[in-house]
Amino acid sequence: SFYKLPRVLQWFSGNIGFHHIHHLSPRIPNYNLEKAWKENELFQVDPITLRSSLKSMTFRLWDE
Repeated sequence: SFYKLPRVLQWFSGNIGFHHIHHLSPRIPNYNLEKAWKENELFQVDPITLRSSLKSMTFRLWDE
């Protein structure tokens, strides 16, 4: 998943939105993750936004 954050939150979180790239290619350093994301179609996935992540807090877990 790709977590799309506003620039300031992206900076504070250490580019956490691009962390999935690190799992696919661990040799890419953190400071190059955004560049790798822009240059490689493999990394282009549907983003999760800040708004959608906050909305997920209303979900309920159901166990029967």
